[in-house]
Amino acid sequence: MDELLEWRKEFPILDKTVYLISHSLGAMPRRTYAALNEYAEAWATRGIRAWAEGWWEMPLAIGDLVGRIIGAGPGEVVMHQNVSICQSIINSCLDFSGKRNKVVSEGLNFPSNFYVYHAKERDGARVVSVPSEDGITVPLDKLLDAIDEETLLVSISHVIFRSAFIQDVRAITARAHEVGAMVMLDAYQSAGTVPLDVRELNVDFATGGSVKWLCGGPGAGYLYVRPDLRTGLEPRITGWMAHKHPFAFEAGPNEYADDMSRFLNGSPNVPALYAARSGYEIINEVGVENIREKSIRQTTRLIALAEEAGLSINCPRSSEQRGGTVVIDVPHGQQVTQELSRREFLVDFRPGAGIRIAPHFYSTDEELELVIREIRSILETKAYEQHTAAIAN
Repeated sequence: MDELLEWRKEFPILDKTVYLISHSLGAMPRRTYAALNEYAEAWATRGIRAWAEGWWEMPLAIGDLVGRIIGAGPGEVVMHQNVSICQSIINSCLDFSGKRNKVVSEGLNFPSNFYVYHAKERDGARVVSVPSEDGITVPLDKLLDAIDEETLLVSISHVIFRSAFIQDVRAITARAHEVGAMVMLDAYQSAGTVPLDVRELNVDFATGGSVKWLCGGPGAGYLYVRPDLRTGLEPRITGWMAHKHPFAFEAGPNEYADDMSRFLNGSPNVPALYAARSGYEIINEVGVENIREKSIRQTTRLIALAEEAGLSINCPRSSEQRGGTVVIDVPHGQQVTQELSRREFLVDFRPGAGIRIAPHFYSTDEELELVIREIRSILETKAYEQHTAAIAN
């Protein structure tokens, strides 16, 4: 008996699709309808008063819900629009003009993170990327060797988006702190499906978003800053919400707030925060440990089914090294993915990796068998079409 399947009725899209794409966009909770209606009602009936009646506090109040998922304490997480903004805010606090100006990252980091750091090369940053040897894992020894006394920041993904490989955050953080560097952890592909405690790991910064495993939809990213670092950082990407007395409307330099508000900037994306709240509440109710237990079981089964079907696997086989996604490499992967979508099987494709398939706590075991069956069916049809075309020519 899979007790987590009781949650299926909370997600409308599961009634008509085989939804195995929560690594990219988590299913929308039914209660999100009510949350967005609550936002509309507040705006329609309370007007300007809605700011004082909750909107103003939402970047920290909703951040607390995320904090419970990633192991942060109350008041240690603030909400922004996305990870790129969060990374840029932290970058704006740092001085890349000196000898300690290296940013070390893994070559399999999400490209948007690289775009942010390469942009800092104009301010003196040196970006060092540690390549993968197999396209799936990141060599820990080489990553640790790249971190030295000239490293200012180590920017890593907890779980690699292409392959679901889980990195040794503890070892990387220990090495970074040994040489005086700081660590930015991108937890986008782990939070909500892999247990995570940012305080226990002692990372300096952590960021992620709501789109994927947290089932919170787009437009809501989060930023954690280690509390003892907070007051020593002054973001140059800033705004009035970061001011100690924002409603004093004081001209001149920003007098930064002492709490996490100092990492805010302009007015928040209020409707996105309403939308995100439901997913965070549900993940907290279900429990990441329970989600992880089911995820390991289902991804292990999915790999076995794929191998039985003769399909290539582009993710770690060890559950200790694998996040919530299974990556299957097949011929014509993008076209296969498009045909799957037409048949109401939702997965995605990434060049150089393959088809990414991600069961979540609301997925059934039968859906694993169904998606592999459909992939085989599409491949057999494709092979037949090619064979027929070859004979015709």
